[in-house]
Amino acid sequence: MAMFRFRALNRWPRLARLLHGRLTNRDQVQEQLHACSSEDHVFDVVGKNKAKLSVSHVGYALGMLWQFQKEKPQMLRTVEFIKGHPQFLTLRVLAENKIALMDDVTVVDMLYDVLRLKVEPHDSLVQQLVTEAWLRLDRLQMPALSKFAICLNDQHLQHSPLMGQITEILSHKVDTIQDARVISTLMISVSALVSSRLRDALVKRVDTLLDSMDPSQFNNPRRVVQFLRNIKYTCRPLLDKCNRVFLHNMAHLDAENISIILGLYQSLQFNNCAFRLAAKRRLTELVDSCTDPVSFTKLFAALGPMAGQQNREGLESAVLMLANELNGQQALAVAETLEEIQCRNLQLINKIAAIIHKNLEVYKPVEVARITQALILLHYQNPELFTKLRNILVRHLQGSIFPYEVTMLTRVLSMLPSPRLDEAVTSRVDAMLPQCNLSDLNTFAMALAKWVRNDPSYRHSTPRAYVRLLQTLNSCGLERLHKASRLDLLLEELKHVPGDWFEEMLLEETIATLWRLLEQVSWTNVPELALFLTKTNYLCTPLLDHMAAVVMENIQKIHYSATYATLLPFTVLNHDPPSGNEFFNTCIQHLTPHIGSFDPHLLVLLAYSLAVADYFPEELNREIFNVDFLANLAKLDCQLETLPDALNIRIRLRLMELNRAVCLECPEFQVPWFHEHYCQQLQRKGNGSISPVQKQIHKMLGEILGGINYARVAVLTPYFYTVDFECVLDRHRRPLPYTEPNRLQLTEGGKVQWGGGSAGKERSELPLGAQRIAIDFLDSKSFCKNSRHMKGEVMMRKRHLEILGYHVTQIPHFEWNSMELSTKDAWKDYLRKKIFTEDV
Repeated sequence: MAMFRFRALNRWPRLARLLHGRLTNRDQVQEQLHACSSEDHVFDVVGKNKAKLSVSHVGYALGMLWQFQKEKPQMLRTVEFIKGHPQFLTLRVLAENKIALMDDVTVVDMLYDVLRLKVEPHDSLVQQLVTEAWLRLDRLQMPALSKFAICLNDQHLQHSPLMGQITEILSHKVDTIQDARVISTLMISVSALVSSRLRDALVKRVDTLLDSMDPSQFNNPRRVVQFLRNIKYTCRPLLDKCNRVFLHNMAHLDAENISIILGLYQSLQFNNCAFRLAAKRRLTELVDSCTDPVSFTKLFAALGPMAGQQNREGLESAVLMLANELNGQQALAVAETLEEIQCRNLQLINKIAAIIHKNLEVYKPVEVARITQALILLHYQNPELFTKLRNILVRHLQGSIFPYEVTMLTRVLSMLPSPRLDEAVTSRVDAMLPQCNLSDLNTFAMALAKWVRNDPSYRHSTPRAYVRLLQTLNSCGLERLHKASRLDLLLEELKHVPGDWFEEMLLEETIATLWRLLEQVSWTNVPELALFLTKTNYLCTPLLDHMAAVVMENIQKIHYSATYATLLPFTVLNHDPPSGNEFFNTCIQHLTPHIGSFDPHLLVLLAYSLAVADYFPEELNREIFNVDFLANLAKLDCQLETLPDALNIRIRLRLMELNRAVCLECPEFQVPWFHEHYCQQLQRKGNGSISPVQKQIHKMLGEILGGINYARVAVLTPYFYTVDFECVLDRHRRPLPYTEPNRLQLTEGGKVQWGGGSAGKERSELPLGAQRIAIDFLDSKSFCKNSRHMKGEVMMRKRHLEILGYHVTQIPHFEWNSMELSTKDAWKDYLRKKIFTEDV
């Protein structure tokens, strides 16, 4: 057989020569490297073959070193061992000497690998590789370009001219990219420099590529969501597409990836109940397998806020058992999670605080601020630690040059007890104010207000330092508004600003600025503008009317989920645009085909908002209150448990109010009233207090009606409305007494003592022709901030009380407290006119 093979080779001399060449020219070094199974083996080969190592050998060896590290869990990596090895220095020297011989891909790959192996950015090898890649920038293929961009990000060069050149190249070649991984990586890298035009091009291209990629590659959509977070752009269709990939891969996601995605969603205010439920199930499955500090910390941060009380206690016990193994960063993550879930486990809080105390010097400035805030909100008691934290915060504040950092440090400092503000702090804040945006200025104003209240000298006069800071704040805020030229940027600054200082000093000027930028109102920014107007309770009818016109003209471009935010100011502020019914019906028709795609909690909020405006789309309400509504309620309960507690409570309250509105205003829907028990629980938990004005009105009602037993206070109606005061007039409009005197009973603390049957038996005992009168005192919260225009919920309440058989008399606070009603007789005459002369 061997002789046969030899003869066969002799028949084909060319093949024989080729085989001989391969046998004699084998790259033995490459084969040895390829056979390595650990870092030590790689270094052994390098040490024995220093004189033989070529460019490809060096690149291959460095790549293998990173690959071995990459395959290990974070806690088992040995990067420091590699960096300190003599043969690693050999590889670096050889690489530096052979850069000119490298091809484009090798240059970028080697830069990527050495940075992953923690070689410092100022190292000569890194700098020369960056320079070489820069020289070849225009000819780099897109995969190499994306990898190079990652390397620049690793070196914090995202704002550099070099990254600007990459952004420019990307803008010209975006449509040629065929790989979702390449484009998503580039999107993150250039996010600090991306224009709106490039943003739209990238979103369009990646949207197409996500459809054709392997659905198991969940890192691609994760990077896309990170890009949207970086540029603060909520593109709902793209988010929905990414979310579907995450749900498809949920069984393969670990705690770290789930935690990252939840954090990105939170930043984008994208609450997807399907993802949160699936994430909760997956994290619960992972609890037993996450036994090391790294993985368990990430799991605790993600699962803790979504877990029920019993599961939270189990997680807290597990954290306590692992506490001694936590490092400083892990203790910080646990402390913030404990604060978020409002933990009251003192043993655990003390343990985590002790770990933080030991690691104080390793934290960055913003991390110290986060620690301080978490411990304050956890009601942790340790004056020694808080004194140290304050000193560290002040030290960082004095040396900081970043507005966002100074803002956060100042805000947290204001949470700490301090008899007097350091001059070093005030001077640093004063110097930073001109660089701050409106959100930062508002934060400084809130901090300043706390300092003024806590300063003992404030009782005599406001210290000069505070006055000067406040004057600077005001002038900086006004100047920023006067210079504002882009509506989208202004709305981004206004997201978190409403507060006393802003509303008193800048709200009017802000509305004027929005009016000045009216032509920039578009379908893309209408939801954000609508949310701002809703939060401020400011009624600017020309602005709302223009928004309505923009919405109607572009309704098909607006994502259906944005309908809720768009409608809010019109319903909350009780404003009908000139188009009136057409505007509301256009929005309803736009969202109706997508009802099945809404998260249940958003569906409830949307239906309630429309109910406030007296719109009850049958299809929408039947989706909520259908024949399987009990099953839907169980499903909604599960989803609400994954939401923050405040939002959970708000949704449940809105569902009750929607149920009440549908029962009263749309009996033809035949929706049952199923919130009796829930309302009784609310009634027991939160007995309402009565104000001095209401006490005054109640006393005067007794005097003008003929006795205290002619007026009832805090009357509970069917469907659990509470009427401030109730009286009954017979058909001759004379007051009728109740069967028992109704003296206002107060518990300790000024709470009203509720009567259990005030809405029951007596309601059926009115004489023929008699009329119940509901008298409601309307405080400033019942009206728009800048006018005497009643808000939508007040009008809905009036409609409902009238359906329940009341004639509703409303006493606005600005009438009751006016100069005309400054005497007791004037108040009595006012009440008489309200009760006896208004049309019934």
